[in-house]
Amino acid sequence: MNYTLNQLHIFLKIVETRSITKAAEELNLTQPAVSIQLKNFQNQFDIPVTEIIGRKIYITDFGKEIAEISRSVIDKLYELNFKTLAYKGHITGKLKISVVSTGKYVMPFFLSEFLKTHNKIDLMMDVTNKNKVIESILGNKVDFALVSLIPASLQIEKIDLLQNKLFLVGNKLPDPKETKNLKKFLENSPLIFREKGSGTRQIMEKFLDSNNIFLRKKLELTSNEAVKQALIAGLGYSIMPLIGIKNELQNKDLVIIPIAGLPLSSTWSLIWQKEKIHPPIAGAFLDFLKTNHLQIVESKFKWYEQYI
Repeated sequence: MNYTLNQLHIFLKIVETRSITKAAEELNLTQPAVSIQLKNFQNQFDIPVTEIIGRKIYITDFGKEIAEISRSVIDKLYELNFKTLAYKGHITGKLKISVVSTGKYVMPFFLSEFLKTHNKIDLMMDVTNKNKVIESILGNKVDFALVSLIPASLQIEKIDLLQNKLFLVGNKLPDPKETKNLKKFLENSPLIFREKGSGTRQIMEKFLDSNNIFLRKKLELTSNEAVKQALIAGLGYSIMPLIGIKNELQNKDLVIIPIAGLPLSSTWSLIWQKEKIHPPIAGAFLDFLKTNHLQIVESKFKWYEQYI
């Protein structure tokens, strides 16, 4: 067999994207070039690795097994490069992390010193909604994911990084008489939600359900930034993670509304699949976090204390 490392990379990208066109785009190659390399790769085997049905490409069971072996081969080659550079005092390669949208206020602080120390590492951090983050972990597309709620069905290992506190927030304090009756106040106030699949929304809905609160007015927005702007504009209230509203609280654009039962709590955790064999770069980052994460919390998130 005479398949090349380039063919392995291209085949894995086709497996990941389920599309020759998308694979070509992500690899910055032409579609014909990807098709030729896939054909040359296929010619190494007597059993099909892909099949075309209609206009869609599907990976055969044999192809999936070949993809797993290919991924292992590439990981081992990365490890070979890593070992060579490690002897020279360098770590290089890609660190892939998927982060829920609010996690963009958390993860950079835990990456900063590591990336400064190992400046030859390429970081690939995908900021998206919780459902897609979980998909990326289950699909083994990333080394780690940052979440604040972990589905019970997931078989994962984790390292807890930071408390996640959620408060009721608006652009001004209501009359204290209005908030004495929590149920009445919230049922008569327009509440702003994140989109379905958001961890923040799940926490918010659980709180409302546990207090038998049924809403008359409800807005749904698809990002924390959109929710913040709606709150600043006075469109209503929302239960939001403290981590994402630091500047707005300090600038007095938003205020925390004290009500019974809040703040709500969860934990920002870095997770990975149980029994996952980490490539060297991911292993080095995990070792860094185990040694330094408490110090990072103390130095970068001390402002938390005035609200918790």
